[in-house]
Amino acid sequence: MYATVRVSLGVIEDAVVVPLDALTSQIDDKGVGKRGVYVIKGDRAHYTPVTVLGEHEAQAAVDGTAQIIVAHGLTNASNDQAQLAPLLDAIRANLGTNPDEVSADAGYCSDANLRTIIRRRIAGYIATGRQKHGTKSATSKKAAKPGSLIARMSAKLKRAGYRSHYRLRKQIVEPVFGQIKQARGFRQFLLRGLDKVKAEWALICTAHNLVKLATAA
Repeated sequence: MYATVRVSLGVIEDAVVVPLDALTSQIDDKGVGKRGVYVIKGDRAHYTPVTVLGEHEAQAAVDGTAQIIVAHGLTNASNDQAQLAPLLDAIRANLGTNPDEVSADAGYCSDANLRTIIRRRIAGYIATGRQKHGTKSATSKKAAKPGSLIARMSAKLKRAGYRSHYRLRKQIVEPVFGQIKQARGFRQFLLRGLDKVKAEWALICTAHNLVKLATAA
């Protein structure tokens, strides 16, 4: 017997690229942003208004037991659906195996992604209804066709036993993002250019894992 490899996928919200000298130059004496200033939506009391030079979706796959980040990615695409397969590929490359279970929010839900997890024999718990920020996901704009993979996933998550698996996501990935933001002090990316920001996100994820390993020793 072997331990169940349970991972949860997530996106750290509202990460932006900003040069250091822009943090103060774009805010007037009342603390109100001038034109082009973006107020980060999550946890407003702890963030500074910054100029948007490029928004990024920082992705992470987190182990359900140790809260170690087992795969990460970053894209400037606004849709998360195309990120599921690359994260699964990265998990397999890093762990040498597919995860037994994957949970994710509706941003990752698509018929193609559900086919992917079935083909890889992964138990999936992917929300089909609401996407990030409370907006409807692409899958919820119209009712899923009866018998479709999305309809079957929706029905699956309404059953108590399976619903509890999905709810574990909040205990797996969201605390990690909270630790990165609050305990590690991450507020925004400071480098510019997609490749450099990817490297910065990789460093942030590595630092999180090193802290986890050090405190567990």
